[in-house]
Amino acid sequence: MTSVTKMWPILTATHQYDKSLSTRNRGVGQIIEAPILAYLIETKNGRILYDVGCDYNKINDPTLRNRYYNPEVFEFGAPDMNPEQRLPNQLKRMGLTEADIDVIFLSHLHFDHAGGLCDLCGAEVHIQADELAAANTEKDLAYFDNEVVAQKSWVVKEGEYDLTLGVSAISSPGHTAGHMSLWVEMPKGPPIILAGDAADLIENIKDEIAPGNCWQNQTELAIESIRKIKKLAHNEKADLWPNHDIVFWKTLKQFPDFHS
Repeated sequence: MTSVTKMWPILTATHQYDKSLSTRNRGVGQIIEAPILAYLIETKNGRILYDVGCDYNKINDPTLRNRYYNPEVFEFGAPDMNPEQRLPNQLKRMGLTEADIDVIFLSHLHFDHAGGLCDLCGAEVHIQADELAAANTEKDLAYFDNEVVAQKSWVVKEGEYDLTLGVSAISSPGHTAGHMSLWVEMPKGPPIILAGDAADLIENIKDEIAPGNCWQNQTELAIESIRKIKKLAHNEKADLWPNHDIVFWKTLKQFPDFHS
């Protein structure tokens, strides 16, 4: 049994960078294009967003862009994001507003997963305690200062739990301290595991290779998480979706079409 009725993969931006940022110590010098995705999950008990993409203003305001994406510090610069890709504008195409989102479940607090919170006010935001603590140490450039300050709408969680019938949080640390993947039991067909940045590419899953950026270089922890979600997918006959693989993304239903 599941309360899930539909799921939309939503392209919020794209980013070009060295492949070794996705596959640790592999692909150095190879520039890839990566989709930055959010997933809208409609259930009988409300709507859940898994990740929210980037802060549009930090990309398109010259002063903010220079501060947050200065190439002297941030080697590969800012993602490409147009106004139509802002989540409120994408929701509008579905006849929805940000007020129609009940829960935002963040896989982690890196800029390309949490930045879009500035466009989505009012929804309950779920984040792991370990993730919030790590983000506020300022030891990872991918955490942007004003995006990791908890607000009153934030619900700080510890460990795995069920969001609603058929949607469950899966602990998958390594890329970050409190990284979470998401189990989504579809009304038809196999369940889907949204890997998040536990696995950027199909290659991470197939070859069990860690993401290029691992919290405090905990490569083995990242590989353990890949093996964990692979085993879960195998045992439950679920599909395992990587997060930044543009070839894989092109095989999915393209917004505003949806999976059901």
